[in-house]
Amino acid sequence: MRCFASWLRTHNALNNMNIIGSLIKKEAIHIVRDRRTMIVTLFIPLVLLLLFGFAISTEVNNVRVVVVTDRHTDTSRAVSQALAVNSYFSFMGMAPEAMVEPLLKEGKIDAALILRHDGASMPHQVIVDASNPSVAQAAVAYINSVVSPQVSTAPAIITRTLYNPQMKSSYNFVPGIMGMIFILICAIMTSVSIVREKETGTMDLLLVSPVRPGAVIVGKLVPYFLLSCVILAVMLTMAYTVLGIPLSGSVVSVVGVSLLYIVLSLSIGLMVSAMVDTQVSALIISAMLFLVPVIMLSGMIFPVDNMPVALQGVSCIIPARWYISAMRKLMIQQIPVTEVATEVGVMVLMTVVLLGVQLRKFSSKK
Repeated sequence: MRCFASWLRTHNALNNMNIIGSLIKKEAIHIVRDRRTMIVTLFIPLVLLLLFGFAISTEVNNVRVVVVTDRHTDTSRAVSQALAVNSYFSFMGMAPEAMVEPLLKEGKIDAALILRHDGASMPHQVIVDASNPSVAQAAVAYINSVVSPQVSTAPAIITRTLYNPQMKSSYNFVPGIMGMIFILICAIMTSVSIVREKETGTMDLLLVSPVRPGAVIVGKLVPYFLLSCVILAVMLTMAYTVLGIPLSGSVVSVVGVSLLYIVLSLSIGLMVSAMVDTQVSALIISAMLFLVPVIMLSGMIFPVDNMPVALQGVSCIIPARWYISAMRKLMIQQIPVTEVATEVGVMVLMTVVLLGVQLRKFSSKK
């Protein structure tokens, strides 16, 4: 009797494995056949990484600046030379003080540095176009950093920039882009796939069959999980090669946390599929409902700490916030994975809750 029970359990397990394998094969064939979707899915991450890595940048470059001085000295020439060779500036030469305001009004310069001799010191003044406050603040900081060592008699202040010494904005954007890509692609693809089955009636047949709900969920998630792994490999390869993010021993941790986030994103797709009955609705909800919060509240572009307390609380339920925070620590600061235990714990909790809720919903329909 015990042997029979053992054989029956083994037979059922093998049968479930065959069913899951069939579901995975069916979904994989559908993905491969839809070549346009495959191309878009693999192409979008590359385009976004290149855009935010090279075209879109928060760095301020080519600040057009002139120098005004009442006396040409070795110090004024050293300051002019320092501005001319600095890659952040476009040195426009010397100009009389009366021409500074007209040049600013006409948009021919962005800032002017005025050097006046006063005994042994040379106090300086910076006049800048502040119509764009972020550019104006960066320009003033750049000019002060170049001029202060040349004109100050006090000991120079030595500044060290850790983790991102070149101050590249791509270092900050790459984790954010990864967080946005996975939650959008995984959620959209999974939700549309399951809703398509609902529209054609295939899902109802699966639910009334002996197939367990867990097998249905696994069969739907695995193909998209594998495709997301390919996207992850491509994005990390570009990040560490093309964009120049330093490669370190934390790569294993980066991959592990990313795989967890992919599963979480796929779980969100399951949640969306349970909310709607048409592919168009699933596409709109997945794209629009998650796109704006990910961009605005996840810390991808705007720091979470600068937000009002209420919005900081709202951002806590956005999975991308925790993933982006963990990726910045692992990829840029290159700290051990133990230092992101909070972020990982929150993502694990979200994944377990979402998968548990969806599994219960599928079970209730049988």
